[in-house]
Amino acid sequence: MTDTIDRDALRRRYREERDKRLRSEGNEQYLQPTGKFAHLLDDPYTPRVEREPLFDEVTVAIIGGGFSGLTTGARLKQAGIDDVRIIEGGGDVGGAWYWNRYPGAMCDTAAMVYLPLLEETGHMPSMKYVFAPEIFGHAKRIATHFGLYDNAVFSTNVTELAWDDDADRWIIHTDRGDAIRARFVTMGTGPLHRPKLPGIPGIETFDGPCFHTSRWDYGLTGGNPEGAPMTELAGKRVGIIGTGATSVQCIPALARDSGELFVFQRTPSSIDIRNNHAIDPEWFATLGPGWQQQWLTNFATLQTGGFADEDLVHDGWTDISKRIRDKVVQMLGEGATFGPEAMLKAYEESDDEKMTEIRARVDELVADPATAEALKPWYRQLCKRPCFHDEYLQAYNNPNTHLIDTDGKGVERIDATGVWINGVHHDLDVLIFASGFEVGTSAARRSGFETYGRDRLSLTDKWAEGMQSMHGMHVHGFPNLFIVGPSQGSNLISNITQNLTEAGTTIATILCHASEVGATEVEVTAESEAAWVALLEGSVRAFMGNPDCTPGYYNNEGGTIGRKERLNGSGYPDGPVAYWQYLDRWRNAGDFTGLAFT
Repeated sequence: MTDTIDRDALRRRYREERDKRLRSEGNEQYLQPTGKFAHLLDDPYTPRVEREPLFDEVTVAIIGGGFSGLTTGARLKQAGIDDVRIIEGGGDVGGAWYWNRYPGAMCDTAAMVYLPLLEETGHMPSMKYVFAPEIFGHAKRIATHFGLYDNAVFSTNVTELAWDDDADRWIIHTDRGDAIRARFVTMGTGPLHRPKLPGIPGIETFDGPCFHTSRWDYGLTGGNPEGAPMTELAGKRVGIIGTGATSVQCIPALARDSGELFVFQRTPSSIDIRNNHAIDPEWFATLGPGWQQQWLTNFATLQTGGFADEDLVHDGWTDISKRIRDKVVQMLGEGATFGPEAMLKAYEESDDEKMTEIRARVDELVADPATAEALKPWYRQLCKRPCFHDEYLQAYNNPNTHLIDTDGKGVERIDATGVWINGVHHDLDVLIFASGFEVGTSAARRSGFETYGRDRLSLTDKWAEGMQSMHGMHVHGFPNLFIVGPSQGSNLISNITQNLTEAGTTIATILCHASEVGATEVEVTAESEAAWVALLEGSVRAFMGNPDCTPGYYNNEGGTIGRKERLNGSGYPDGPVAYWQYLDRWRNAGDFTGLAFT
């Protein structure tokens, strides 16, 4: 295939498609859910039960009850630190998997590596890729297994987190009137937490029912998260705005159940084969102790270009990485010199082949040639989050399903009865926003609260010119606070939960050491924080985004990629596996270089 691709023509097409979608507003093109849409921040699944405010104290407060909080809490409990409290805005644990109950929701990384703590909880995933109810169920299983429900508070939103220097405590204020004191705080509010809306003129004027996919209204549609038919959509004209990862999963069910479905597309997703299948219990029973860590290491190694005797997960993530790796080996065998130029050439050639296959798959599966052409992604696979699905493209063969492609422009405007595209009005009875979550805005805006460290320095001001940390976890001026997430650490975007589990292990080790030495404060030194930031800035490999990509949240929506954006999107220069090896040596050396214990 390599010899049949006109690479110059492909580059031109990629640039043309990118330029169509560039918008000067960047992230500002999206709206926060306010006014008519303020309810999109409410919890439609669990009624709020009034309670008395809390004015007590805990050793560790965990803000966020998703997999970040659950894995950290589990590791703390395993280390013998029992006085922990999860504080969660939703009505239960689960984070994204509490909120995302839209039809067809499932993980797009294999469950054997995506679901954390499988060995510890004795759970076998039912399928290679499991649906949302099973993932939510596993979150609850972790909370139950490790006793994390015992002291947790739900339906409780943090409004302010502030350090009290005199008391050596964090004070956590909430919308329940709480003022909870905590010696240590872990903050894992997630990179995809706060729903956003497209900034389309007239969005507030639509008279029919509308909702965001993260607050799916089964009372309106009928059906349930387990996949029952959405009987209330029969005979209805349903519109959905957005064709990213969420839409790819819910559109097949909407196509099945709606009277008519109109899919409004600005940019098509890359849709590779999912090939989902049930997991054989007899085979699963043969896996020995330590199997999940083996699978995690294998996946991360292959997905980042390393070598392994076997591809245990064998999916679309590892496929593209193995292609690039093998291309480098081939080029070296032909006399090329290893370096950035060889790596870039190998990546581009492998990606060209892969994306040509992706586009050919569209032609194979979609009957109408015009629809198939509009569904083809003209960008590199990792410019946007790759999708894997075996029913999405076929849904457009349903006569009731209409792809309304906007040629990169997006929806023109919305009025009381429908949506305008290129001067044509589409009448709708129901409107669904699959517009994703805020990425790239300030930490306070995404989490819904501000964090104040020493001398009332806000985290927003601290990070005004970009994230500053050591290991992505420790921030100078914010003692006893641990940020749980991928940025400035392992930054493995293909399997976020592994980032979280490793962070939880590290936090538990640090807090055990603090207890052993009688330290009341743990804080990264200014010098060590600056050294870590310099390490990230000194490497061209540390930054994930690509300014030449079609706009998306991976590259600041096509906006400026400056120092701030590079810092916010950076990871350890030598990759996730090397980072975890480094971190393992660092936390086991016993001196925790860079941290001050006082």
